[in-house]
Amino acid sequence: MKPSAPTSTASLLVVLSALAAVQGVEVGCKQYDSWSGNGYHLINNLWGMAQASSGSQCLVLHSGGGGGGGVAWDTTWAWRGGDSDVKSYDYSGIDVSPKPVSQIRSLPTSASWSYNSTAGLNADVSYDLFTAADRNHATSSGDYELMIWLAKFGSISPIGGSPIVHKVNIAGHNWDLYSGGGSQHTYSFVACDGPLTSFSGDVMDFFTWLQHNQGYPASSQYLTTYQFGTEAFTGGPALFSVGHWSASVN
Repeated sequence: MKPSAPTSTASLLVVLSALAAVQGVEVGCKQYDSWSGNGYHLINNLWGMAQASSGSQCLVLHSGGGGGGGVAWDTTWAWRGGDSDVKSYDYSGIDVSPKPVSQIRSLPTSASWSYNSTAGLNADVSYDLFTAADRNHATSSGDYELMIWLAKFGSISPIGGSPIVHKVNIAGHNWDLYSGGGSQHTYSFVACDGPLTSFSGDVMDFFTWLQHNQGYPASSQYLTTYQFGTEAFTGGPALFSVGHWSASVN
């Protein structure tokens, strides 16, 4: 008898675990399971899982930021239903002491990552940073959101739907800029030459461009979060691996 595709959460987890061929420390498979250490943190951020008809996701830590070396981790996931809805954003972040964006000298970062397969995936690989006028604003949102998409797979698009500016050159690459949102305004830079599986640059260059070209109020906004991960919509089982990610606020 031909085996049927796994449909339960338990059977999906078996498939996902088999995809993770390297050893690591499991952070967890539950919503908001987390790890923190050495100024870094990881979160199994399944914030949109209620929009899925089925699915699951697990997060594994491989190295944890000792000696300023950044973090390495992976996440395995499969989601069905709600094609246009984000199910999760598993990410690594750094601990941020809120600081006015205008007083930040640099936001250096480097990232290397891979997907085992992108066939049938609706997903992106992105930086996500929030800023707010209130330095004590919740870190899960902000007045402004800056996203930097190193890759997008499938039919998804950032908030705004279509670019407002094409081929902005920042950090040695060209980006299309999307803009939209309500009480939280989101700017999304999408790599024209993506996927960028290796990236090094200064994220402050994106804020500076927005300040000069879109009227972003850097002097009245505090940086509250600095994150990197993958937004999962639908598809999988898939394995997203971060071989290295590091970042700092100067």
